[in-house]
Amino acid sequence: MRLVIKVGTSTLAHSTGKLNIRRMEELCKVISDLKNAGHEIILVSSGAIGMGVGKLNLRGRPSDMPTKQAAAAVGQCELMYEYDKLFSAYSHTVAQVLVTGEDIEDDARREHFKNTMERLLELGALPVVNENDTLATAEIAVGDNDTLAAIVAVNVGADQLIMLTDIDGLYSADPKRDASAALIPIVERIDDGVRALAGGAGSALGTGGMATKIRAADICVSGGCDTVIANGSHPAILYDILGGGARCTRFVAAKEGRK
Repeated sequence: MRLVIKVGTSTLAHSTGKLNIRRMEELCKVISDLKNAGHEIILVSSGAIGMGVGKLNLRGRPSDMPTKQAAAAVGQCELMYEYDKLFSAYSHTVAQVLVTGEDIEDDARREHFKNTMERLLELGALPVVNENDTLATAEIAVGDNDTLAAIVAVNVGADQLIMLTDIDGLYSADPKRDASAALIPIVERIDDGVRALAGGAGSALGTGGMATKIRAADICVSGGCDTVIANGSHPAILYDILGGGARCTRFVAAKEGRK
């Protein structure tokens, strides 16, 4: 299968902004094993700003744009250094791909992006995609890597988008406030009722919440790509997702959009 796996800041970093070493090591080990099994994988990774916050010893996620961009520039270096080191231990080569919304909106640039991604996969590389937060102020202010992951998944013809976050999936109510909230395992149609179940933003270091994940799922299923929201605290859940037995929410692609 061709998979796009998106990991959020909450999965990669502690609340301090410092790297969650054990979890990142496990994530890279599992993804390497899935590649060894024959899957094509693209990793869409958040965490640059969050890691920059930690490395610069800032008190929290900055609110002004220049400091956000500075944190992204510092954090992206550490993020890719860690990915390169960890994946190299399993004999896999990573490729850094930084994009903005304009790269996807422009026909010629989008075609270049698609061609590059195809060639990287043909060469056996593992593309690690992130927004170019050092330059793309609009994306930092209002955007998110959930939407980016969905756009990437549709443009590369992925079979499945898997979004790893800090919650098991979509619930019937906010599980942090309502003890009776139940996980919704399958969503066959995204309507206003489903959208209403999404809350606000995610962690203090990240930008995405359930609303952005629902929006990303909507983009994917319309383009023929199944979408999964799952808890990334134990990356080995990826095995269960592909085996169909994971505790998660799966959004089923529209029949007319399937490849």
